[in-house]
Amino acid sequence: MSYQEKRTVVSIVTGALILAGYFSYALGKVQAGTVVSGDLKFWAGTMLLFIGIGIVATIIIQIVFHILLSIGIAVQKTIENEAIGDKEIERSVGAEIVEDEMDRLIQSKSMRVGFFFAGFGFVIALVSLILNYSPVVMLNILFVSFSAGSIFEGFTQLYYYKKGLSHG
Repeated sequence: MSYQEKRTVVSIVTGALILAGYFSYALGKVQAGTVVSGDLKFWAGTMLLFIGIGIVATIIIQIVFHILLSIGIAVQKTIENEAIGDKEIERSVGAEIVEDEMDRLIQSKSMRVGFFFAGFGFVIALVSLILNYSPVVMLNILFVSFSAGSIFEGFTQLYYYKKGLSHG
């Protein structure tokens, strides 16, 4: 698996865990009866909290991922060639994480999928208000659609890395 695929899998897992944590926390509060179902302040605060947690978790997890990847490459190169120097290991790590034009094209195409989910969720959220659903439902539709868009963007990247891109 390439560096880009590994990084994408880590991002998908992080996003899914954050979304699962949000649902677990929010549903736990609702089931415990500590939250009134229409409390917009609670839902907005919870969503902001989990957006912040997601940002911090993503940064930390990506840093740890890159450290572990670098250590793995260094160990692999050292096993292959015991007399390898630090400069050669640095070059190997740098060569592994380089992004080319295909990577940028894959990111661009997969972002379209993410934006589609976010846009579709936005429209569904507006429709939910027209159908007299609670604004809490609308907020949750927005939050889930943006989170799902990010996750499906990652799956689309994996698909394109495995299948390749057609230029037709």
